[in-house]
Amino acid sequence: MGRLNLIFILNELRQKNLKIFTILDFQRIFNLNYESAKKTISRYVKKKIFTKARKGLYYLTQDSPFDFLIANKLYQPSYISFETALSFYGIIPETIFEIISATSRPSREFIVNSLKFSYKKIKKECFLGYLPKKIKEETVLIAEPEKALVDFLYFVALKKREFSYERIDLKKIKKKKLIEYAKCFKNKKLLELVKNLYAFS
Repeated sequence: MGRLNLIFILNELRQKNLKIFTILDFQRIFNLNYESAKKTISRYVKKKIFTKARKGLYYLTQDSPFDFLIANKLYQPSYISFETALSFYGIIPETIFEIISATSRPSREFIVNSLKFSYKKIKKECFLGYLPKKIKEETVLIAEPEKALVDFLYFVALKKREFSYERIDLKKIKKKKLIEYAKCFKNKKLLELVKNLYAFS
């Protein structure tokens, strides 16, 4: 097959709503072998038509996906959690200039277009409490409010995070669900932190 027409490529990717894609995705859509797909992508990365998120993962530069979707695809399995989700839900007042996710894999960090994407490892048996949510026309995996708070407090219990009780808006949190998620971690310090949340509120 000869060189693919750029307009055809962009139309196909947009039609399939594939703003972020792998070399394998590209192969399948355009019926190319691996090397041809890789060379075509590389050519358009140089022309800034595509942006490389990490090795083997790319997105449309002019129609870039929502940061939460990039986070989901950048390192899998993962879901948006911690301060990023808490800020999104309005449970903490701060705007967080970092996309923080939970993962069952080793912790990692990536920088994509000057934005930091952090992945914090949690126990496999506690890798739950997230759901697909449509945000900015993209379906992304994000922690439920209670699970985002528990993930965060677990890292406070491990002394890897700091917080003050008055920052947390508990009106958006279901206490029973919060306690259930906290029990999953089997961590006494975490359960104390959850209990203290309500004592200080």
